[in-house]
Amino acid sequence: MIKPIKIILAFMLVSELFVSCKKDEQTPEITQPKAENIEIGYANNKQAIRGRDFHFNADLLAGDKIESVQVKIMPKAGQTYTLPWKIEIVWDEFKGLKNANVHKHFTIPQEAPEGRYDFFFVVNDVNGSKLELKEDFRIFDAANMPVDPVVDRDIFSRNDDMVYYMGTYVETPIVFKKGDKFTARAQIKQIQGDGILYTALIKRTLNHFPETVDKLDLTKAIIISKVEHKDLGAASKVNTYKLANGAITGDDIIIGAEKDGLGNQITGDRQWQSGQYNLVILYKNTTFNMSTFKTIPITITY
Repeated sequence: MIKPIKIILAFMLVSELFVSCKKDEQTPEITQPKAENIEIGYANNKQAIRGRDFHFNADLLAGDKIESVQVKIMPKAGQTYTLPWKIEIVWDEFKGLKNANVHKHFTIPQEAPEGRYDFFFVVNDVNGSKLELKEDFRIFDAANMPVDPVVDRDIFSRNDDMVYYMGTYVETPIVFKKGDKFTARAQIKQIQGDGILYTALIKRTLNHFPETVDKLDLTKAIIISKVEHKDLGAASKVNTYKLANGAITGDDIIIGAEKDGLGNQITGDRQWQSGQYNLVILYKNTTFNMSTFKTIPITITY
C-alpha cells in the first residue's frame, strides 16, 4: 500500500512539471537584432583620417523592431592620447523598422588625436535585447599615411569639347546623346605600391552606388577604363590619360557602343537607355587597403 506521504510528493512533482511547461509555453524566446555587410571605413579597413569623410554601412534585421542605432569611437584602455576625445552618434530615423540599411557618412573631426580606439556599433531592440559589436579602430593624420589616394584632374569631354573639369561644370546638366564620344580622364595621386582604378557609367535606376572597387558590380556598370599599377614608389600617380598624336586624351566610349572598355557586350541591366547616369571613379590601393571614389551626374538622351 502506497503511503500518503509518497502520494503527496508525487502529486507535487507532477504539478511542478505542469506549471514549468505551461510557463515555458507562455514565455516566447527573445530574438536579438542581427547585422550583416558591416563596413567600418572604406573597404572595411577599420580606420579613418582625421578631418576627412568616414564611411559606415550595416544591414540590420531586428528581433522585433529597432529602438535605436548608435556608433561610438572610444579611447582604448592602455593607450595614450594627446588630448581627451571620443565621439558618440545616435541615428533616430531607424526607430520602429524591422530591417534597415544603415549607410552613413560623417566627418572625423580634425582635432581627433591619432591612435588606436575601440569602435562600437550598438543596436537596441524594442523587445529589450541588444546587439553590440566592438572592433579595433585607428585614426591617422593624412601626413602620416603611407598612401592618401585623392581623385585629381578628372576631366570629361563630349566629341572632344570639354564639359567638366575637376568639379567645374561647363554645362549643367551634362548631356550626351546617342553617337556622342564620351572621353573620361581621371587621375589618382598620393599613392604607392599596387592598386586598381576604374571609371564607369551606371544607370541610377539600378540603385547601384558603389563607393569601393570591391562593391562594383560589373553586371550593372558600363566600364570605360580599368587601369592597374604595381610597385609604384612613394608619392606616385596613376591615371587613365593617353597620348594620341601628341595630345593628351583618355579612354573613349561611344554612347550606344556594343561593347564597353573591357570588351564586354553592353546588354541586360547595362543596356543603353535614356535617363540619369552616374560617372563613377573608383580606386583601391591593394597594398595598403585604402580607397577613394567620386561620382558625377550625367544625363543620356538615347
